[in-house]
Amino acid sequence: MAERRRTRVSSKVTQLPEDIKEQLDAQLLDTSNTYEDVARWLKSNGFNISKSAVGRYAIRANQAAQRVAETLERTKAIAAAVEKNPDLDFTKASRMVLMDGLMQRVSTAEDDFAEMPLDKAGRLIASLSRVGIYEQKIIRDYKSKMELAFEALEEDLIKAIKADPQITKELHTLLQKAREKILTDD
Repeated sequence: MAERRRTRVSSKVTQLPEDIKEQLDAQLLDTSNTYEDVARWLKSNGFNISKSAVGRYAIRANQAAQRVAETLERTKAIAAAVEKNPDLDFTKASRMVLMDGLMQRVSTAEDDFAEMPLDKAGRLIASLSRVGIYEQKIIRDYKSKMELAFEALEEDLIKAIKADPQITKELHTLLQKAREKILTDD
């Protein structure tokens, strides 16, 4: 039987009423409060929670806040890049951010094994690589189709020019003027 992995932490702190949890978060933001001070405050409000439990909760909350801040910074970087270059491919930029996050996860895998198995991160990286290869194939196919379309357009233009003696004469005159200008200007 497969071993069950814990994905969510359930503690006395997470079971607190929302208003108390908000006050707890505010107290934890104030660095003048120790975990022991916060545990005493909780006890005075009828919640018997140890300073260790408060500390563990604070660490988890700080880690979550750090992840949110890092994600926000990446999102701002993408927005700035898109603002500077409107032709930027959003999906490619998003994929790069996702790949960066996955590579960070893999590089610090020893800290994150409980949250994401290394083989899963590897599969996700492989999937993203396949998407990149597929994107390159689509771009090559698109360029090939565009080249064929331009060749067909060129053939149609040549046929149209040859079919109309007036256009042929005007084009010959324009080319003659360009040749003279190029050859006579220093």
